[in-house]
Amino acid sequence: MKKLITLLFCCLPLHFVQAEEGCAQHLSPEEFRAKQEAFITERAELTPEEAARFFPIYFELQAAKRKLNEEAFKLMRKGDNKATTDEQYTQILTGVFDRRLAISRLDKEYFEKFKKVLPLRKIYLVQRAEIRFSREVIKGMHKKGSPPARPKK
Repeated sequence: MKKLITLLFCCLPLHFVQAEEGCAQHLSPEEFRAKQEAFITERAELTPEEAARFFPIYFELQAAKRKLNEEAFKLMRKGDNKATTDEQYTQILTGVFDRRLAISRLDKEYFEKFKKVLPLRKIYLVQRAEIRFSREVIKGMHKKGSPPARPKK
């Protein structure tokens, strides 16, 4: 019994340290958006005026893409049931692919909007910065002690 209590007291501080790291890692949507905006602004060399014109359009696109992704994830969850039929899988996958195509169409549509507020070079730099930001976020998640992605079977 003494060993169990000792073990409990030894492990308890580790649990609190991990919990604190998890909290430090978690950002509110507003904080995430602010970090993303700052990162892209710096990497794409946007002036304050360019950023002020660009980011409302950019975040409008992100919101539309998020909605489509949520719909796709919702559809995918429908396939978790082992009793799902091939016809249902066809509907699920068709819906997912339709949403992916819609996201690509949105990217193309908003590219035309971006061209009205930024030079092409800066749109290119925004795209690069966006990819880099995503990589940094993923790296940060792994550095904070998150387990790596599950291996594919």
